[in-house]
Formats: sequence, structure tokens, C-alpha cells
Amino acid sequence: MGLHFILQHLNISGTYVRLLFVHFSSAFNTIIPTLLQTKLTQLSVPSSICQWITSFLTDRHQLVKLGKFTSYSHTTSTGAPQGCVLSPLLFSLYTNDCTSTDPSVKLLKFADDTTVIGLIQDGDESAYRQEIEQLAAWCSLNNLELNTLKTVEMIVDFRRNTPALPPLTIMNSTVPTVESFRFLGTTISQDLKWDTYIDSIIKKAQQRLYFLRQLRKFNLPQELLTQFYSAVIESVLCTSITVWFGSATKSDIRRLQRTSK
Repeated sequence: MGLHFILQHLNISGTYVRLLFVHFSSAFNTIIPTLLQTKLTQLSVPSSICQWITSFLTDRHQLVKLGKFTSYSHTTSTGAPQGCVLSPLLFSLYTNDCTSTDPSVKLLKFADDTTVIGLIQDGDESAYRQEIEQLAAWCSLNNLELNTLKTVEMIVDFRRNTPALPPLTIMNSTVPTVESFRFLGTTISQDLKWDTYIDSIIKKAQQRLYFLRQLRKFNLPQELLTQFYSAVIESVLCTSITVWFGSATKSDIRRLQRTSK
């Protein structure tokens, strides 16, 4: 969906796109249970479930055991447990009220992965920069720490003879720009080509093909070899395929086909 917004916008003359990939420090650990309960109530979640979730997140006892040694127990009432299947959902609900107020700025969220897409036209970045200021303010109010050292920006601009664009600043820190970024397992480049990403999955698949060849030497049944290929190699080649395959060049497709043979 994000790429659809970008491509559709770039079809308009005199436009470009700024993408901000936001990084939160220890995102799941910063959830305040009482604040989460208030937000769940506003979303019409039954009070019994709200109370259960609050009870689940508060007064949690944690300790570390190594061999015969056990640390002192520590009680925490902030955050959601790492590795818990509920944690990504709870974080999504916690950040549900963090939205964009301007149609030219899109906010994409997947658990703790957040991306701000500024659809810039005629060089007017005021809405984009204002939305980012509001995002930083929202984070402060909701106990989330926006890590400006790991937050990066990518600019997609196909205009000719364009001057250098002014850098983005968040909380007095200049956000670095990158030429590509790995987002939800897929590498997106500022030229919107997929060479870099396809190179990476071919390399990973070729490394795993070595293990397939080793298994064949042990005369494993064809059925097991096929299952191994599907689970370990084909799964890599098909990762996010609906996103990039339609835009892949014929050369890239031929390279993929050679790898899969």
C-alpha cells in the first residue's frame, strides 16, 4: 500500500517523496498499562478484557536463573513481555491514536515499525515537517522514546536538476539520509528498483542450495529434498514477491530462474 501511494504520487509532475523510517527505543518495554487501558476503553473493548490486560501487564515478577544461581526477583509494571504473542497487538492498540491529520502525509504502522510518507508537491514540505513534530510530541506524551540515532530518512526524487533538499531535524538532531532501507524484510531503494534486494535473496538462496546438494549426496528421498527446497530455498526467493516481482526487470527474473533451477 505504501508503494502504491508513492508511485501514484510520483506520476504527478514536480513531485517527490520523503520517507521517514522511525525507530523506537525498547518500544514494547515502554507501554504504560493504565494508559493502554484508557485507550482500549475508548476503542469500546469490554471492561473485563481491559482489566485482564492491565492485570497481565502489572506486578510482573522477573528473575534470571543460570545453572544453580538465581538472581533477586524484580517486579515491573511497565511494558509488555518480549516474545509474548500479545505484545505486538497491544503495541498496535497502544499507538492506534497516533495518526496523520494531513492527506499528503501517510503513516504506516506494523507493530513497532512505523514509517512516515510525505507526498511533497511544488516543494512544500510544511505538512510533512509539521506531522513529524506532532509525532515527536505524541511520543513524549505516551512514554515512547523516538531514537533519532537510528531513525533514518530516504528521499525518492526523479526530478531533473533539483537543488539539495534541506535535512530533516527531530528534537534538535539531524536525521541521516540513506539510499536504501530494509523495511519489513524487503530492501527498498530510493530509485525504486529491486536490484539490491534481488541480489540479497539470490545470495541467500545460493548459500542454502549448498545444503541441498549435500543432502542429495546422502541419497535422501526425492520427496524430502522437495520439501527442503520448498521450505528453505523457495521461501527465500518468494519473500514479499507480490511487492517486487511486477516491477522486476527481465534480467532480474532470469537470474532468479537460474537460481531456482
